[in-house]
Amino acid sequence: MKLLQLTDIHLTTPGDTIAGRDPNANFERALAHALDRHADAEALFITGDLSDWGEAADYARLRETIASLPLPVHLCIGNHDDRATFVSVFPELEGEGGFVQKVVPLSLGHAIVLDTWGPETHAGHFCEGRAGWLYRQLQSLPGPVWLFLHHNPVALGVPPMDEIMLLDAARFAATVEPFADKVRHIFHGHCHLPLSGSLHGIPFSAPRGTNHQGWPDFSATRMLSGSDLPESYSVIFATPTTTMVHMVEFGYSGEIRVENTPDYADWDKQTMVR
Repeated sequence: MKLLQLTDIHLTTPGDTIAGRDPNANFERALAHALDRHADAEALFITGDLSDWGEAADYARLRETIASLPLPVHLCIGNHDDRATFVSVFPELEGEGGFVQKVVPLSLGHAIVLDTWGPETHAGHFCEGRAGWLYRQLQSLPGPVWLFLHHNPVALGVPPMDEIMLLDAARFAATVEPFADKVRHIFHGHCHLPLSGSLHGIPFSAPRGTNHQGWPDFSATRMLSGSDLPESYSVIFATPTTTMVHMVEFGYSGEIRVENTPDYADWDKQTMVR
């Protein structure tokens, strides 16, 4: 099974930029790059911050864009989004309790899209209602299960970022812990950083976003840090026993060198490119 993950696309009014980059153009570039090289992916997940200001016009353009794609697209909402506005454009995605959550059948198990949005905050939330819904899905679904959400459920060790992580992380952890043998991987965004780790033995990962990027300043006490690192997305390969996640830096414009063959006999000082 092959899946694609884009995150933090931050669509804006056409012509507006973020950190000197055009998020609309970079979203289009990410889609073109991913679909040109991974046309066999069975689904694309976009893990939040779909719009930079939660505006209906951004969601309308997103809806038009993904309607023309040759694979299913599944959307999470993030802290820059607005749930009511999003649902006004994507009414079919409003789930139980008004949350943007759903189960997605895949060729290998199921994905679950989670809603960690909260009003007037950049931090993530996972209330008892959302936790109860997730628990029931995990209880009833056969494995493997793949979870997609916006906010990071584990602290980074970067104080300003940790202020806006999933604040109900303990509730989320307690919900997934009984199903650690069933939940294969957790995919999130929000941090604009390449991240990996585990929660109760469940691996998680995040790529950088498709537009502007973060920087892990571990000495920061108040302000978030940004960088000019390349725009990225993830390619996910899965088999019944393995999971591999690549972060593809489609924004990299440098040289891609051919260095040598993988054959051991070819590796010597005369032929190796150094």
